[in-house]
Amino acid sequence: MEIGRVTMVRIRRPAPDADVNELLQWFGASIGLFGQRDRDRSCFRLFIELIRSSREGKGLSSDELAYKLHLSRGTVVHHLSTLLDAGMVLHTGSTYMLRAHTLASLTDDIRRDVERNFAELREIAEAIDQGLR
Repeated sequence: MEIGRVTMVRIRRPAPDADVNELLQWFGASIGLFGQRDRDRSCFRLFIELIRSSREGKGLSSDELAYKLHLSRGTVVHHLSTLLDAGMVLHTGSTYMLRAHTLASLTDDIRRDVERNFAELREIAEAIDQGLR
């Protein structure tokens, strides 16, 4: 699986004494997961729950996520769709889990996918340049 649509946002790093919650907020915001419309932080809460379950190697259904997070199933499905489109989440059977078991691994996956995409862009750019000569 490759990363789909990911928006990289340059945000000032948290202070050195930032807690894990602040660091997670920064991480998610930096890869465009948490927008202004997510006022109740439902996507953030869903992301945290997926991190927890993925670290344990298990997936969760949309119903389980809705129950655990006290959100409507529609809200959960909306955020899961966003995460699926970005290539951050895997859907297997009726369960969802992060693509990688750790955030460091997820970051490495994103880097590899972006590097592959840029290599392809470069190749096509060279072909275009040749065609324009």
